[in-house]
Amino acid sequence: MPIKIYIDQGHNPSGFNTGAEGNGYYEQDITYEIGRRLYNLLSTNPEFTPRLSRPTPETILGTSNSTSLVERVNQANAWPADIFISLHNNAATNENATGNEALVYGPGQRVANDLAARILEQLTLTTGLRNRGIVYRPGLYVLKETEMPAVLVEMGFISNPYDADLLANSPYLFATGIYRGILQYYGLL
Repeated sequence: MPIKIYIDQGHNPSGFNTGAEGNGYYEQDITYEIGRRLYNLLSTNPEFTPRLSRPTPETILGTSNSTSLVERVNQANAWPADIFISLHNNAATNENATGNEALVYGPGQRVANDLAARILEQLTLTTGLRNRGIVYRPGLYVLKETEMPAVLVEMGFISNPYDADLLANSPYLFATGIYRGILQYYGLL
């Protein structure tokens, strides 16, 4: 039976629950593109069955910030997914902040922690961006309410000119890093 992976492309394309902006780019556009490429990589491997939160660039989830998050979690739980991966970009007032990090519910979540560590290791190899490590965020809805191990990946800093350019113009590097992290976690790399 294939491993079911729910890919949550963070944020909506317009209206409410839109993401960060930086260096002329929009987080919701970047997460959509990276998620689509990750979906394609997983789809070619018979070990996996992926599903996207936003199958089209125009897909809007929910009717508010909170219902947008609820809809993503409900879709993953109802499927039910084996793992939940939420794609985001970091932002900071310091434009020199750089790197990838992964957010998980807490230290007791062995599967999520191990998966996050593999994803970060492979993202570092494919993108060359710094590994900022794992951060525990028990208050985040998508980490708290999912019934399966969940990892929120903060890919680069949209506020950093170099990171933003890499995210927008080389989305395949990020998708490949996450894909290879998943493969490594499942012993397929």
